[in-house]
Amino acid sequence: TRLRIVAALAPGSLCVCDLAATVGLSESAISHQLRALRSIGLVRAQRDGRRVYYTLDDEHVIALFTQAHDHLGHQLEEASS
Repeated sequence: TRLRIVAALAPGSLCVCDLAATVGLSESAISHQLRALRSIGLVRAQRDGRRVYYTLDDEHVIALFTQAHDHLGHQLEEASS
């Protein structure tokens, strides 16, 4: 679940309601997971009026996720050939 949240945030900021729709979980479940991701420094929050938007904390987190995603893609390609 947390990896799906990180993947959803890789392109840019999203609010809890958009994350819930993207990941397919309730807003309550997303909020719970975001709290854990914030506590370990992977995501950060920014308030805009009544909404809070979440984004990956910095470029290092985005780079690590992208590298892991690409690596898995290459392994799957090799396994299927």
